[in-house]
Amino acid sequence: MRSLILSAVAAVTFVFAGSAAQAERLTEKPLVDANWVEENLDNPSLVVVDIRSMTKDGNPYDAGHIPGAVYAPYGKFGWRAKVDNVVGMLPPVDVISKRIGALGIDNDKQVVVVPAGQNSSDFGSATRVYWTFKVLGHDAVTILDGGQRAWLAAGKAVSTDPVSPRAVAFNADFRPELLATADDVAKARENGVELVDARPVSQFTGQAKSGVVARPGAVPGAKNIPQSQFYSDQDGAFVAADVIENLVADAGVSKDAKEITYCNTGHWASVAWFGLSEVMGNKNTAMYDGSMTEWAADPNREMVIPE
Repeated sequence: MRSLILSAVAAVTFVFAGSAAQAERLTEKPLVDANWVEENLDNPSLVVVDIRSMTKDGNPYDAGHIPGAVYAPYGKFGWRAKVDNVVGMLPPVDVISKRIGALGIDNDKQVVVVPAGQNSSDFGSATRVYWTFKVLGHDAVTILDGGQRAWLAAGKAVSTDPVSPRAVAFNADFRPELLATADDVAKARENGVELVDARPVSQFTGQAKSGVVARPGAVPGAKNIPQSQFYSDQDGAFVAADVIENLVADAGVSKDAKEITYCNTGHWASVAWFGLSEVMGNKNTAMYDGSMTEWAADPNREMVIPE
């Protein structure tokens, strides 16, 4: 039930509308570099959020993090939740708002999200968290391009001192236009909305399938732009707007069309959403967080094997 996600927020139809009012932002850019972060570390309105996940070597935050950063690991903090047996969904708005407030983030804070930055899928943790802030009406959010990898490559200092933030109130202003539902996807073609499948080609064509997805194939009418094409694993950086324009053109998608991105669980889809909406600038883009896990679970929902 979508009511579980929206909580006290009223459910509304999927539209492409304007954005909520925001406090003054330190930057309008969706991506910033290590120099920008370093120059702004002493600004009291800045909160750096380290979302790196635990590794076989332990806690990467304890080993060294950007000075002053708070820790909210992507897989453990609760950025995503299981809702109606669908994994990876946006948690209830009141729940995720309280978690964000526990990081010392109120509506006046500028947030910088820091992933490990090792590859495109890892960078997807940052784009998913970024999308979460956006869908909650918080525009003052950006990502350190290349993540901790870029910070270290730039020779910046790290700290091993943990930060225990003081909880504050974060008040969401939910933006339904950024979150697509299964009904929105089902009506996409008749409503003139293009679908962008961000999964690998093998999954798009049904040659492979994620373990959490019930059936192979794709949503009818979808075009494939694999999320790996939006981020350079070699350079450790997101690709430029003109590169994304070429990806869109090659896929046969209009660069200013109304669009919905999807993948398996709404993780890779956030990479494509971020590239299309924030880097290329198509603000008509939404993301289907239920993605193929939700879509394929219903046998009445049509799927195709694209050629």
